[in-house]
Amino acid sequence: MPKLKTNSGAKKRFTLTGTGKIKRKHAFKSHILTKKTTKQKRALTHAALVSGVDTNNVKKLLCLK
Repeated sequence: MPKLKTNSGAKKRFTLTGTGKIKRKHAFKSHILTKKTTKQKRALTHAALVSGVDTNNVKKLLCLK
């Protein structure tokens, strides 16, 4: 069997925490920021964790499982 390749898009978007959870960034923070409130933009700044439903799919893309 050949080696599995990690999905290039996924390795740019997700990082693994020390406990094995997957961190992600929030959407809607890249452009058209003038119509969004300051509170909304500040809340989108912080990283979030990938939900439990999606972790298996992301781990497959990252060749972790």
